[in-house]
Amino acid sequence: MKSQGIRGPPYKFPNGNETEIRDMEMKSNTGHIELRHDIFSIMQPHLQSWIKLYGRNFLIWHGSEPELIVTDVDMIKEILNNKEGAYVQRKFGGPLLDLFGNGLPFSEGQKWSKLRKVADYAFHGQSLKEMIPAMIGSAEAMLKTWKSYEGKEIEVYEQFKLMSAEIISKTAFGSSYLEGKHIFQMLDKLTRIIYMDHRKTKIPGIKTSGEIESGKLREALRDSIMLMLKKREDNVKTGQTESYGGDFLGSLLKAHHDADVKTRISVDDIIDECKTFYFAAHETTTNLLSWSVLLLASHPEWQEKARQEVLELYGQETPKTESISRLHIVGMILSETLRLYSPVIYLVRTAARNTRLGGLTIPAGLGLYVPPLFVHNSCELWGDDAHLFKPERFAEGMAKATRDQLMSYLAFGFGPRKCVGNNFATTEAKITLAMILQRYKFTLSPNYIHSPTVVLNLQPKHGVQVILSPL
Repeated sequence: MKSQGIRGPPYKFPNGNETEIRDMEMKSNTGHIELRHDIFSIMQPHLQSWIKLYGRNFLIWHGSEPELIVTDVDMIKEILNNKEGAYVQRKFGGPLLDLFGNGLPFSEGQKWSKLRKVADYAFHGQSLKEMIPAMIGSAEAMLKTWKSYEGKEIEVYEQFKLMSAEIISKTAFGSSYLEGKHIFQMLDKLTRIIYMDHRKTKIPGIKTSGEIESGKLREALRDSIMLMLKKREDNVKTGQTESYGGDFLGSLLKAHHDADVKTRISVDDIIDECKTFYFAAHETTTNLLSWSVLLLASHPEWQEKARQEVLELYGQETPKTESISRLHIVGMILSETLRLYSPVIYLVRTAARNTRLGGLTIPAGLGLYVPPLFVHNSCELWGDDAHLFKPERFAEGMAKATRDQLMSYLAFGFGPRKCVGNNFATTEAKITLAMILQRYKFTLSPNYIHSPTVVLNLQPKHGVQVILSPL
């Protein structure tokens, strides 16, 4: 790559640039930073430094593996919009494999097509509309508990986390709601164990307590999902029900029993998709709502604009399915929130074969890393006010906001592998925000500590504390 003008920080034995990256991150993010929303330099200070030194695209080392950081938008479009299979999803082992298995985000080829078809059906059109009553019901249940916090401080991150898990349990598993809730509780515990464990120093050949516990949890997860599947299959066999159900699990079971071998999915696929649904819908929505509340608490003028829109549309009535798309200002706020606090900090691909990219020859096996936070904070792409919260950017739609460069907005990825759950997440967030705005004004608590961190998604390390004032 050097002969093609691609430079980067020198390799250092044995960890490549990992020690440098970790040191720079620790110096930048001390755990309590000023309240500002241009967080790229805080979350990824190594990228900010090395872009200045080495240019838009440069090579770094993770251990002995070279990786190309790509920030040029034309090259990003080429990578993410690729339909010929030149760039494939990066294969991960270890913790990520434990969490996700080989579900939709990490599959390729025919398997990806089969799983994507099932997910598209479950998350769009009529299927999504049928999920809305569960979203409204869960938001109402949460807001009833907020009455005891009126005039006081409330931490909303954990509130949204519980509500989102409730919604997923109902929409994904329907009649098997209680079993689904138990499964998601196990997944949440597994996430925490794996996250804490991967930060520990490992002794080769000796399992940590976290690895032992996560192994037991994975077995328990599999057993629970298998039992739930068997119940539904038995109900169809005995004639108690005519179908496997109209929820997400029912769609997966229907695909599992498809007469066409080419479109049939395995039991392992079902298990992995249950995990994927949880992380894609639960983590994304929880964090989107938390960051949105932070931004609206910090910008009362936009909170009031959004409230007026909601009250004009619904008054004190429950949001209606057919008019949720008319929450235009709320939608603008969510789009801007996702720009400033992108759910993921890297989109990763691997060159499947020797190929050409933006005039460069890319060798097979090279990892390609696209950093959405850099793209979203680029003054070149978003103007000199890129660091500011300005929902009006999206007043005339995404194309106008991005100046017809749609790949400069990567909150849910781009191209054929764009996140399948984006409509689910934004619909749930719209409904929940609208129902909060109908009932409360909220201001930022002096106890709030601004400390964005990454576990799986970008999330508030210490939660989001606000003061609730009933209308």
